[in-house]
Amino acid sequence: MRAVDTNVLVRLIVRDDPEQVARAEVFVEHGAWISLPVLVETVWVLKAVYGLNRQGIGTAVSMLVEHDRLALQDEDVVRRAHATLARERAVGFSDCLVVEVARKAGHVPVGTFDRKMSRVDGAHRL
Repeated sequence: MRAVDTNVLVRLIVRDDPEQVARAEVFVEHGAWISLPVLVETVWVLKAVYGLNRQGIGTAVSMLVEHDRLALQDEDVVRRAHATLARERAVGFSDCLVVEVARKAGHVPVGTFDRKMSRVDGAHRL
Protein backbone atom coordinates (compact mmCIF):
# COMPACT_ATOMS: atom_id res chain seq x y z
CA MET A 1 0.00 0.00 0.00
CA ARG A 2 1.17 3.51 -0.73
CA ALA A 3 1.71 6.06 2.00
CA VAL A 4 0.84 9.76 2.02
CA ASP A 5 2.63 12.82 3.31
CA THR A 6 1.12 15.65 5.32
CA ASN A 7 0.58 17.93 2.35
CA VAL A 8 -1.56 15.29 0.61
CA LEU A 9 -3.78 14.89 3.68
CA VAL A 10 -4.11 18.63 4.06
CA ARG A 11 -5.28 18.92 0.44
CA LEU A 12 -7.85 16.14 0.97
CA ILE A 13 -9.19 17.84 4.11
CA VAL A 14 -8.98 21.54 3.27
CA ARG A 15 -9.58 21.23 -0.49
CA ASP A 16 -8.08 24.65 -1.16
CA ASP A 17 -6.22 23.82 -4.38
CA PRO A 18 -8.46 22.03 -6.91
CA GLU A 19 -5.55 20.72 -9.00
CA GLN A 20 -3.73 19.26 -6.01
CA VAL A 21 -6.98 17.87 -4.56
CA ALA A 22 -7.61 16.00 -7.81
CA ARG A 23 -4.07 14.59 -7.85
CA ALA A 24 -4.35 13.58 -4.18
CA GLU A 25 -7.65 11.81 -4.81
CA VAL A 26 -6.17 9.88 -7.73
CA PHE A 27 -3.20 8.87 -5.57
CA VAL A 28 -5.38 7.49 -2.74
CA GLU A 29 -8.14 5.94 -4.87
CA HIS A 30 -6.63 2.44 -4.46
CA GLY A 31 -5.73 2.96 -0.82
CA ALA A 32 -3.10 4.82 1.14
CA TRP A 33 -1.52 4.54 4.57
CA ILE A 34 -1.11 7.39 7.09
CA SER A 35 1.71 7.16 9.64
CA LEU A 36 1.30 8.64 13.12
CA PRO A 37 3.96 11.33 12.49
CA VAL A 38 2.10 12.42 9.36
CA LEU A 39 -1.18 12.51 11.29
CA VAL A 40 0.33 14.65 14.07
CA GLU A 41 1.93 16.99 11.55
CA THR A 42 -1.38 17.28 9.68
CA VAL A 43 -3.21 18.23 12.88
CA TRP A 44 -0.55 20.85 13.59
CA VAL A 45 -0.89 22.36 10.09
CA LEU A 46 -4.68 22.40 10.33
CA LYS A 47 -4.50 24.26 13.63
CA ALA A 48 -1.51 26.56 13.04
CA VAL A 49 -1.95 27.40 9.36
CA TYR A 50 -5.67 26.98 8.75
CA GLY A 51 -6.92 27.99 12.20
CA LEU A 52 -9.07 24.94 12.85
CA ASN A 53 -10.41 24.77 16.39
CA ARG A 54 -10.82 21.62 18.51
CA GLN A 55 -14.11 20.75 16.85
CA GLY A 56 -12.60 21.18 13.39
CA ILE A 57 -9.63 19.01 14.34
CA GLY A 58 -12.00 16.38 15.71
CA THR A 59 -14.01 16.43 12.50
CA ALA A 60 -10.87 16.11 10.37
CA VAL A 61 -9.55 13.16 12.40
CA SER A 62 -12.97 11.51 12.26
CA MET A 63 -13.00 11.96 8.48
CA LEU A 64 -9.60 10.26 8.19
CA VAL A 65 -10.58 7.38 10.50
CA GLU A 66 -13.80 6.76 8.57
CA HIS A 67 -12.32 7.21 5.07
CA ASP A 68 -12.82 4.04 3.05
CA ARG A 69 -9.47 4.28 1.23
CA LEU A 70 -7.17 5.54 3.97
CA ALA A 71 -5.57 3.29 6.56
CA LEU A 72 -4.12 4.77 9.73
CA GLN A 73 -1.13 3.40 11.54
CA ASP A 74 -2.48 2.02 14.83
CA GLU A 75 -6.05 2.96 13.99
CA ASP A 76 -7.22 1.67 17.37
CA VAL A 77 -4.89 4.15 19.09
CA VAL A 78 -6.10 7.00 16.88
CA ARG A 79 -9.73 6.11 17.63
CA ARG A 80 -9.06 6.14 21.39
CA ALA A 81 -7.20 9.46 21.12
CA HIS A 82 -10.12 10.88 19.13
CA ALA A 83 -12.57 9.70 21.82
CA THR A 84 -10.39 11.29 24.52
CA LEU A 85 -10.32 14.54 22.57
CA ALA A 86 -14.13 14.56 22.59
CA ARG A 87 -14.25 13.97 26.38
CA GLU A 88 -11.37 16.18 27.56
CA ARG A 89 -12.20 19.68 26.36
CA ALA A 90 -8.90 21.29 27.41
CA VAL A 91 -6.52 18.81 25.79
CA GLY A 92 -5.27 18.79 22.20
CA PHE A 93 -5.32 15.79 19.90
CA SER A 94 -1.54 15.35 19.93
CA ASP A 95 -1.51 15.04 23.73
CA CYS A 96 -4.33 12.48 23.55
CA LEU A 97 -2.37 10.54 20.94
CA VAL A 98 0.82 10.58 23.04
CA VAL A 99 -1.05 8.99 25.94
CA GLU A 100 -2.76 6.38 23.80
CA VAL A 101 0.47 5.38 22.01
CA ALA A 102 2.13 4.95 25.42
CA ARG A 103 -0.86 2.98 26.73
CA LYS A 104 -0.74 0.57 23.78
CA ALA A 105 2.97 0.06 24.36
CA GLY A 106 2.34 -0.57 28.07
CA HIS A 107 4.16 2.55 29.25
CA VAL A 108 1.71 4.55 31.32
CA PRO A 109 1.52 6.82 33.08
CA VAL A 110 3.04 9.45 30.83
CA GLY A 111 4.86 12.00 32.98
CA THR A 112 4.13 15.58 32.03
CA PHE A 113 4.43 19.12 33.34
CA ASP A 114 1.39 20.05 31.24
CA ARG A 115 -1.51 20.71 33.63
CA LYS A 116 -4.14 20.14 30.93
CA MET A 117 -2.57 16.95 29.59
CA SER A 118 -2.36 15.55 33.11
CA ARG A 119 -6.18 15.42 33.18
CA VAL A 120 -6.10 12.59 30.64
CA ASP A 121 -6.37 9.11 32.09
CA GLY A 122 -2.89 7.65 31.66
CA ALA A 123 -1.01 10.90 32.17
CA HIS A 124 0.59 12.04 35.42
CA ARG A 125 1.52 15.62 36.29
CA LEU A 126 5.00 15.93 37.72
